[in-house]
Amino acid sequence: MPVWDATIGVIAGGTELLLVDTGSSLREGAEVRREVRELFGRDVTHIALTHPHFDHVFGTAVFSGVQVYGAVGLGELLLREGEALCRDAVRHGLDPEAAANAAELLVRPHHPVSGELTLDLGGGRQALLANVGPGHTAHDLAVLVAGSGGAPEVVFCGDLVEESGEPQAGPDAVPRQWPAALDRLLELGGEDAVYVPGHGAAVDAAFVRAQRAELAARSGVS
Repeated sequence: MPVWDATIGVIAGGTELLLVDTGSSLREGAEVRREVRELFGRDVTHIALTHPHFDHVFGTAVFSGVQVYGAVGLGELLLREGEALCRDAVRHGLDPEAAANAAELLVRPHHPVSGELTLDLGGGRQALLANVGPGHTAHDLAVLVAGSGGAPEVVFCGDLVEESGEPQAGPDAVPRQWPAALDRLLELGGEDAVYVPGHGAAVDAAFVRAQRAELAARSGVS
């Protein structure tokens, strides 16, 4: 997506469509909804929110009737921190009215994920939702999709991994546990997986390990 280079994923099964994150505003969410319809000829049925930052959750409300998943505790945080998310969005350059509208319509996950949860998307395709945090935030969710026809597995990492800039550790980050969250991502995906960061282009396991080493050095953990 433009401006913040945030990455949004779509996983198509035989009958279901899982969207990973929804964009930074209602307008951006509506654009994603339109593009998904154009690409697949059908609508999103499930949404996985990787973490509670505005550029990943503010578009959710435009997907009416969709089942929303997030790490356990995410729903309570969104209920409690809507105004703070709005302020953060404006601070990063989102139009104040757009930020206020999205914050007012924040959608709390219907399905809190503690540990791991497997979604059946039909046609033999499944997605594994894994609560791998804390790290970038206290509520980090990853999504693992098995490859087909010899293709590698794909891991949607949220902002636990960033490619287009340095990993951002805001006031809600848990720096000393972040390296362990990346270890969990590497355990899920393995050496041959494609890792999709929250911002920027897809990377490989070596990139994730290098970022893990950098974060460990920064926070003083092994």
